Amino acid sequence: MKTYLVLTLIGNDQPGLVESLAQIVAQHQGNWLESNMSRLAGKFAGILRVSVDEDKAEALVSALDALSPRLKLIVERSAQAEPEKPLRALRLSLVGNDRPGIIRDISGALARQHVNVDDLDTECVPAPMSSDVLFRAEAVLHIPADLDIEALRAELERLADDLIVDISLIAD
Repeated sequence: MKTYLVLTLIGNDQPGLVESLAQIVAQHQGNWLESNMSRLAGKFAGILRVSVDEDKAEALVSALDALSPRLKLIVERSAQAEPEKPLRALRLSLVGNDRPGIIRDISGALARQHVNVDDLDTECVPAPMSSDVLFRAEAVLHIPADLDIEALRAELERLADDLIVDISLIAD
């Protein structure tokens, strides 16, 4: 029987961290299913889902713990074999002048509508032909089946006017 582990990790960025993880997973006959990893402010951070035979899970976790102190690691077991498929999915794109609170305000509006943020990527970049900093966000959203997408779009557009950002929602 398989068990599924979700690993979150952070450490100083250095060559070979992903290889170390991959080697340990493979040595314990684990299967690297999905991951999202990034370098942020000189740190390497990521989340990873693996499957492994139940009888090999504890040995895998112990081997991963040996990566400390190079990587801080949290391991959670998940009974779920595959991620739930959303009833509907939307992609949200946002761009505007950077300022504190943009994600707080957008995520608040989404939470009030019971919309789940499945994936979120953000960055600050220089604006073309000015010294301003632009904030960009891309998100994949899971939408409840009974949610009125046009009402959500209208709420986000009102918020975009207040935040002075451009927001678009695109059906996936």
